[in-house]
Amino acid sequence: MSISNIAGLFTAWLFILMGMGFGQLGTFIDIPSLQIVIIGSIAATVVAYPLESIKTLPALIKQAFSSSKVAPKESITTLVDFSDQARREGILALEDKAQKLDDEFLKKGIGLAVDGTEPEIIRDILKTEITFIEDRHKRGAQMFEFMATIAPAMGMIGTLVGLILMLGSMDDVSTIGPNMAVALITTLYGSLMANAFCTPVANILSEKSGQEIMVKNLMLEGIMALQTGDNPRIVKQRLAAFLNPVARAEIMEED
Repeated sequence: MSISNIAGLFTAWLFILMGMGFGQLGTFIDIPSLQIVIIGSIAATVVAYPLESIKTLPALIKQAFSSSKVAPKESITTLVDFSDQARREGILALEDKAQKLDDEFLKKGIGLAVDGTEPEIIRDILKTEITFIEDRHKRGAQMFEFMATIAPAMGMIGTLVGLILMLGSMDDVSTIGPNMAVALITTLYGSLMANAFCTPVANILSEKSGQEIMVKNLMLEGIMALQTGDNPRIVKQRLAAFLNPVARAEIMEED
């Protein structure tokens, strides 16, 4: 699990609840309002996106709060080791080691290189795969961005419904205050769903996608360098350019 993401979301909700007053939380609970915002937002998303994309929502939420599997430094170390072995023993010596790799993208790329595929073809194949990975990730983040847009609108719809019902019972002045409070709760729910859940999840997914695409491009360059028989030191320097300055300095100091 991603501790920082969970801790950040928990802290946001904790301070929101503290602002409401833990002893008065019952005042902020209204089931019909929750239904309008949550079910309405999900229903609008179902209308806007194909069912295949909607089915991925639970997995996307899990992915957002799971630890990242992206490991650029480990990928560089692996590619430099492979490059060194390929220079000493020939690229065919990598066939068995490549089959043991966990990353399917890297396994495919090295497999193509071992098979003697032309460099331009390898680059085209892997670039196409990177493009589709990026598009798929973008659609996932966009669904949560869409819900972040829809939720406040659903909240406003619920508030308007509440106000209409309130105006219909103006004969009893004592009910105006409570009815107004219930009407406004729906707007609160919409704002909370958008700003304290959907938008953060969309941003997390976008950030993780960017990191993964960066590593895939790093792997692509490493595979190209490996196939052309570049010196392992040159391979390391080229791939380290993908990292931030701190991580770059750390990996260049390693033997």
